[in-house]
Amino acid sequence: MKPRTTPLALLAVGLLVLLVACWRTESAQPSGSGTARTPTPRGPLSAEEQATIDLFERSRLSVVYIATTQRVVDFWTRNPLQVPRGTGSGFIWDEAGHVVTNNHVIQGASGAQVRLADGRSFDAELVGTSPYHDLAVLRIRTGNDHPPPLPIGTSEDLKVGQTVYAVGNPFGLDWTLTKGIVSALNRELPTDSGLSIRDLIQTDAAINPGNSGGPLLDSAGRLIGVNTAIFSPSGAYAGIGFAVPVDTVNRVVPRLIATGRYTRPSLGIRVESQINAALSRRYNVQGVFVLAVEPGSPAAQAGLKGASIDRFDNVTVGDVILAVGERRTEDVEDLFDALDRTNPGERITLTVRRGRDEIQVPVQLAAER
Repeated sequence: MKPRTTPLALLAVGLLVLLVACWRTESAQPSGSGTARTPTPRGPLSAEEQATIDLFERSRLSVVYIATTQRVVDFWTRNPLQVPRGTGSGFIWDEAGHVVTNNHVIQGASGAQVRLADGRSFDAELVGTSPYHDLAVLRIRTGNDHPPPLPIGTSEDLKVGQTVYAVGNPFGLDWTLTKGIVSALNRELPTDSGLSIRDLIQTDAAINPGNSGGPLLDSAGRLIGVNTAIFSPSGAYAGIGFAVPVDTVNRVVPRLIATGRYTRPSLGIRVESQINAALSRRYNVQGVFVLAVEPGSPAAQAGLKGASIDRFDNVTVGDVILAVGERRTEDVEDLFDALDRTNPGERITLTVRRGRDEIQVPVQLAAER
C-alpha cells in the first residue's frame, strides 16, 4: 500500500525548494554587495596642491565680475532703456577702488556694474581707456571696506615654461581658476586702430569669453598680465590665449588714473607704414624714413630732416631712424613701440642715418596732440 501525500506535505516540500533556491542565489552574489564602502583616508594635500589653493583663496578677493549695460531707445514708446550688453572680468588695482579691465569689455557700454567676491555690487564710473593697449580703468566706491589690490609682478623677466594661473569669470561662471604655462613671449595682435598690441604673453591656461580683463598670475600670486584675447576658430578655448604684460599695464594705468587718457610721447614727424616698407626695399635700409617734420616739434628742434620731392617728382630721402636708445627700429611699429616705453618730456637719443653717415641725435619728447 502506497503512502498518501497530503497537501500539507506538498506545501512543506515547495517551501523547502524555494528556500534552497534563494540560498543558492544569494551565495552566487559577491560578498558585501549593496552596502556602502568605507572611504580610504586621503592623507595631506601635496605641497603643489596646497600652494595653488592658497593662491586662489588670496587672489579671488581682488578679482571682480563686470556686467555692462547699453542705453537703447524703445522703438514703440521712444523711452530710453538700459539693457544688458556683456560681461567680463577685472581686478582691484589700488586702495582707492580703481579696477583694471580690458577696453573691449566696456567699449560701447553706457554703464557698468562691478560685483566683488563677497557678493557686494557697485556701480562703476569710467576713469580712462587706452584702446592702443586694450586697457581701461573703472572706479568703485566701497567706503572703508575695500578688497585688497593684487600684488604687482614683472613681465620682462618671464620665461617660457613658467607656471601661470588665470582667474576670471568665463561664460559668467564666476571666480574660475585655470592653470597653464607661459607658451611664448613677445606675441603681437592687431587692434581696431590699425596698430598692434606688442609684447603679449601667450599662455595655454584656459581663457574663454568672460575671462577678458582678468589677471594672469605667476606662482607667487603676483600680477604678470591682463588676459585680453584668445586664438580660436570657434570662439572658445583652443589652447592659445594672450595677456597684456604687467610692465605695460604698470606704465599705462597710472596715466589713465591721472589724466583719463593715455598720451603717447611724440617726436613730431610724419611716417607711414606702406611707404616706409617700399622705401626700405628700394634703398635696402631697415629703419623708419622721416617723410616730414612738423614745425616747432621736438624733431624740428633737434634738426631732423624729412624727405623732399622736386618738381620732377624725384624723391630725396631724408633722415632714417635706426634706433631709439638701445632699441632698433626696423619699421614704423618698432618706432611706436620704442616711444611707447618712454614718457612725454623725457630726453632720448636717436640713432639716425643721414646720407651715408650714422649720427646720434638727442631729442626731448613732447606729448602727442
